[in-house]
Amino acid sequence: MEMTITFPGNLKVEAAYGGFTVETDQPVGGGGDGSAPAPFDLFLASLGTCAGIFMLAFMKQRGIDPAGSGIAMSTEADPEKGMIARIAFDLRLPDGFPVKYERAIVRAVDQCTVKRHIQDPPEFAVTTSRALPA
Repeated sequence: MEMTITFPGNLKVEAAYGGFTVETDQPVGGGGDGSAPAPFDLFLASLGTCAGIFMLAFMKQRGIDPAGSGIAMSTEADPEKGMIARIAFDLRLPDGFPVKYERAIVRAVDQCTVKRHIQDPPEFAVTTSRALPA
């Protein structure tokens, strides 16, 4: 898989992959234009939406109507490190959700691929090359 990252202006950064373009920017207070989410916001959103996919798939596989359901995701910071220390997912189950499936849906959401990659991180390699002439 290859993703192309480009710099369209100021502090905007875009990622192109599979026919989609994901736009990011920094907040105005950080020197950006505030025109798109910051990359870290998208990181958090990827965790939440990944958990959501697993939750939704679980309900659909069992014929459970997901109307009214969702996830409330919250973070807690570690002030010493200046980083997030804890991410919590509160699965908001729809009315009539069978009690017998509550532990199972938690296990299903726990399989989120994004989360699993954080828990068992890949190796990162950073190299340089020359850009092609425009």
